[in-house]
Amino acid sequence: MINLGLQTACDEAVYQLGLDMEDLEEMEEDAGLGNGGLGRLAACFLDSMATLGLAAYGYGIRYEYGIFNQRINHGWQVEEADDWLRYGNPWEKARPEFMLPVHFYGRVEEKEGAEPKWVDTQVVLAMPYDTPIPGYMNNTVNTMLNVGDYIQAVLDRNLAENISRVLYPNDNFFEGKELRLKQEYFVVAATLQDVIRRFKTTKRNSSKPLSFDSFPDKVAIQLNDTHPAMAIPELMRIFVDVEKLDWDTAWDITKQTFAYTNHTVLPEALERWPVELMEKLLPRHLQIIYRINQTHLDHIASLFPDDMDRISRMSLIEEGGGKRVNMAHLCIVGSHKVNGVAEIHSDIIRKETFRDFSKMEPEKFQNKTNGITPRRWLLLCNPGLADLIAEAIGEDYVKDLTQLRNLNDLVDDDAFIRDVAKVKQDNKLKFAQYLEKEYKVDINPSSLFDVHVKRIHEYKRQLLTCLHVICMYNRIKRNPTKVFIPRTVIIGGKAAPGYHMAKMIIKLITSVADVVNYDPVIGLIPATDLSEQISTAGTEASGTGNMKFMLNGALTIGTMDGANVEMAEEAGEENLFIFGMRVEEVAEMDKEGYDAMEYYENLPELKQAIDQIKMGYFSPTQPEMFSDIINMLFHHDRFKVFADYESYVKCQERVSALYKDQTEWTRMVIKNIAASGKFSSDRTIKEYATEIWGVEPTDLKIPPPSEPREALEETARALRKI
Repeated sequence: MINLGLQTACDEAVYQLGLDMEDLEEMEEDAGLGNGGLGRLAACFLDSMATLGLAAYGYGIRYEYGIFNQRINHGWQVEEADDWLRYGNPWEKARPEFMLPVHFYGRVEEKEGAEPKWVDTQVVLAMPYDTPIPGYMNNTVNTMLNVGDYIQAVLDRNLAENISRVLYPNDNFFEGKELRLKQEYFVVAATLQDVIRRFKTTKRNSSKPLSFDSFPDKVAIQLNDTHPAMAIPELMRIFVDVEKLDWDTAWDITKQTFAYTNHTVLPEALERWPVELMEKLLPRHLQIIYRINQTHLDHIASLFPDDMDRISRMSLIEEGGGKRVNMAHLCIVGSHKVNGVAEIHSDIIRKETFRDFSKMEPEKFQNKTNGITPRRWLLLCNPGLADLIAEAIGEDYVKDLTQLRNLNDLVDDDAFIRDVAKVKQDNKLKFAQYLEKEYKVDINPSSLFDVHVKRIHEYKRQLLTCLHVICMYNRIKRNPTKVFIPRTVIIGGKAAPGYHMAKMIIKLITSVADVVNYDPVIGLIPATDLSEQISTAGTEASGTGNMKFMLNGALTIGTMDGANVEMAEEAGEENLFIFGMRVEEVAEMDKEGYDAMEYYENLPELKQAIDQIKMGYFSPTQPEMFSDIINMLFHHDRFKVFADYESYVKCQERVSALYKDQTEWTRMVIKNIAASGKFSSDRTIKEYATEIWGVEPTDLKIPPPSEPREALEETARALRKI
C-alpha cells in the first residue's frame, strides 16, 4: 500500500466498512521463508530493485512451513510449525503453465565417442508461484518467483517426500543433510530453466541462429551466499549437455554470468558437501565440478609450480576426513566478482578467509555494505518519525536517504528535539501497552529500553547482556538507596532447534529475567532507546538490525564489528557507545591464548555473577542446570565473553549517565538518524547494479495504464536510450 501510494485511501475504505486496517495487518500471516538476516536482506533488495526501476527477479523456495513459531514454556524454547498457508496466500499466483521438471539421482552414461548423458533419473515437478514486488511510487512491478514441488493428488502426500515442505531452521550453521542439498538444487534447476526460457523468448524473432554469446550481457545472476552454488555446474550442464556448446565457451559465459556474495566467515557455517552424497544425488554435476577443479588446479600449478600446499588449500575438493566439495571455492572460481557485506568483512575475506584466491585475482574481490529499505523500516514501522522527518526536510528522502544529513541543521533546535523525543516516547508507550495486553507484563515506559534482538548464537553474545543484567541487579541489591537509571532489558530471538547451547542461553535469560520478549520485534524497533550489537569483533559479517535501530532513533552500544564500524564512521565514533577488543586485538589474543580464569579472578562483579549462575541462584531447584554454559565460558569460549566484560559494563555506565540528560540523549539520536542515509538498500543495489551487473538504475516513473498512449511511448523511448 505504501509503495503504491494507497495507504491513506485503503485505511479510509476499510474504516468505511467498519474495520480497522491495523487489525487486518495483524491477522495476516508473515511469509517467514528464511532464517532472518539472509532472507530479510533479499526482501529489502527486491524492494530497492523495483524502486530503482531494475528489471530484476528474486528466486526462492515456497516452503509450506517457514521458520518455526517460538513459544516459551517454563523458560524453555518450544518450536511450533509455522502453518502460514493455512488460509491461503492472496499475494501469489500459481503458474502451472510454466511447471518445470527437475531431475535427481540416476547415473551418467558414457559411450565411446559420445558426450556423457545423465539417465535413469527421478523427476520432480516444480510449480512456480509469482508474487508481485511493487517499487515505491514509480508504477514498476517486478516479480518474485518461488517454486514448490508438485505432487499429484493420487499420491499419498504423507508418503511422498516433499522437497519444499519445510525450511531448515539453521542460521550460520551447516548441516549436510540430503534433503537440504535437494532443496538447493531444486531451486537452482527451476531458476535456470526459467532464465533460459526468457532468454530464448527474446531471441525468437531473430533471423540469426540461436547464440548464447550475448547471455552474460542479458543475464546477471547474484548468488546469495553458497546455498545456490549448484547453479554453476547446472548452467554448465545445460550449456554443454543440452545446448551442445563446447566446454571453454560454456565456462567463459558461465563465469561472466555469476557473481557471489559471501555472508559469513564462521567455519561451521561454510557449506562442504560430501562427495559421496553428491555422487548419489547429482552424479553429472559432480563430474562437472571435478572437471572445473582440474582446470582450476592446472592453472594454479602453472603459476606456482611445486606449491602443493597452495593447491590443496585452493582445491574445490577437500581431501581430509572424507572428500567434500567446498562450495565457497566453487562460487569464487565460477564467478567474475566476489563481495563481502561490510568493509571490515570484505577485508577479512581478502586477507584471511580467501587470501589465496584474492592474491591470484585481486580485481575479482569487492565490498558491498548491506542496507535496509526505508519504506519497510521507517515509513511502515515508524510513521510518526517518518512524518516528522518529512515535515523537517521534505518527502524526497524516502528515495534518497542521504538527505537525512539535512537533519544535522536541527541538532540544536529545541522544538525539533522535543518532537523527536515525543515520537520515541509515544512508540515506547504503545509497545508497553502491547506487552501489557498480550503478555500481561507491566513495564515502565519512561525507563531506558535496552534491546538485544537477533538470532540466539554464541558469537552474538547474548550472554554478555545477561551478565550485565545480573551485575546491575547485584548493584541495586548491594546499595538499594543509590539513584539508579531505570532500565527495561528486552532480549529476543530464536535458537535453532538442534543448537543445545543456544537453547540453554534462552533458559538462562528467562531464569535471570522477570520477562523476556521473543516475538514482537516490529513494534519494538521504533520503541528502542539502546540497540545491542555486541558480537566479538570479526564474527558478524555485517548485521542489518543495527541499521534498523539506528534509522529509528536508537543509540548503539557495540563492538567494532560488521557494519557497526561504518555506522561509527558515518555518525562519528563519539555518537555511538563503542567498547571491546578490535579485530587486531582478537587476533593477538588468539595467538597468545585466551585465559577466561584470569578475568574471573580479577573482576569481582563478574566472579559474583558467574558464581550465582554456577551455584543455582537462578535455578534453585536444579543448581547444576547451567553447568554446560559455565563449562563453555571457562574452557571453550571462542567468542571471549569475559575479555570484553569490563569494557562493556563501563560503557553501559556511560549510557546511563547520558540517558539522565534527555536533551543531550535526543541530540545524539538526531545525529545518528542524520548519519543513517548510507545504510539504505537503494545505495547497496545501485552499487551492485553499476559495479557488478553492468546495468543502470533509472528514476523514470512509468505512466499508469490509464494515461494516454503517447505518454507510454515517450517512456519507452526514454528507456531505450538508457
